[in-house]
Amino acid sequence: MLIEIICTGDEVLTGATINSNFSHISQRLGDVDLEVKWGTTVGDDRTALLAAFKAASERADAVIVNGGLGPTVDDLSQEIAAKAAGVDLEFRQEWFSKMQDYFARRARSMPESNRKQAILPAGAEILDNPIGTACGFALDIGKTRFFFTPGVPRELHRMLDEQIIPRLLARSGRQSASLLKRFHSFGIGESRADTMLAGVENMAPEGSVKLGFRAHYPQLETKLTVRGTDLDDARRKLAPVEREVRKRLGNFVLAEDEQKLEGVILQELARRNTSLCVVETLSGGAVTARLAPQPAAENVFRRGIVARGLPDLSAALDLNETALAPLSVQSAELVARTARAQTESSIALAILIEIDTGADRIDLGGTICLAIATEAATFTRHARMLGGREWVRMGAVEMALDCLRRYLQGLPIDERIDFERT
Repeated sequence: MLIEIICTGDEVLTGATINSNFSHISQRLGDVDLEVKWGTTVGDDRTALLAAFKAASERADAVIVNGGLGPTVDDLSQEIAAKAAGVDLEFRQEWFSKMQDYFARRARSMPESNRKQAILPAGAEILDNPIGTACGFALDIGKTRFFFTPGVPRELHRMLDEQIIPRLLARSGRQSASLLKRFHSFGIGESRADTMLAGVENMAPEGSVKLGFRAHYPQLETKLTVRGTDLDDARRKLAPVEREVRKRLGNFVLAEDEQKLEGVILQELARRNTSLCVVETLSGGAVTARLAPQPAAENVFRRGIVARGLPDLSAALDLNETALAPLSVQSAELVARTARAQTESSIALAILIEIDTGADRIDLGGTICLAIATEAATFTRHARMLGGREWVRMGAVEMALDCLRRYLQGLPIDERIDFERT
């Protein structure tokens, strides 16, 4: 099946808005083994849009159009789709009623301009949008099936998974049931993970499970895509491969599927009925920012202490500056113990970062000293990372959170990672 993605909007064409929707659509189609052949970006221009739709209809089997379904005058997808298909526009009462309900549930009056969102090309198939006012729709233009989607990312994501991918799989003649299993890890690169998981796909019959990776430093996403005759069949095929991947990646797996590392940590803290404080330098408060805003943090996150460097940190904790310098795991240990006592927290995590500098060289790498203090003991971790300032900072933040996750799950916190250097 030949698939094209058309993204619309002046803000996307000019670069004012980063086109993350294209990458999401393409990746999700790839997850179910549907390949995108073309990608087109078009501004809010009637002539250009019509030309793009007609060109796509002559070369693709299916086209996903993103954007242009809003209530304003520059939202043109319905109008141009009707023109390209040679049909009239028609008012769809069923969707208009859904929009009225949407606003009523929120105790808001619907602006008159929203009526435009219920005017679709004649004969178009409505694609439900349960979390927004812009319905999607499907329409044949020539020999090609077009799927029109809203530009709001969360609305697009849901419509793509629930409405469009099942239809594309059915049109492609492939098995209609598919599952995606994701493992999120820290500490191993793509090549190492590929070596660790060599041959796991062969555990499923007839190539029904596909292994893939997506590196987004400092994490790595390992993906298993499985196809089956139905969901039960897909789950049966996935189960042994999933268990083997979990076994081989072992301690490096920090979360699965929709889980996030910070969520896993907060769940573990809540399960233990323990509280946490965090002390960090040179991170810009990134660790605290990952944990504190989460709804699950209300009862377990006690305090975040953020300092630019050791002098500011010594002042914040009322410690002698000479007791912290030079940076060492002993410094981190002292900071963690002091912060735990002052905040009356069950656990304190200290993350101290120092970027290497020289007379004529900067950002050669950095040193990371971590400490986790409890009432009974203190655990430390020392690491060296090469790379620029941001690379080291991001790696240190992830390492700190992962070490806390490992401690809470009873795993070793000093397991060497790929990004570490002597």
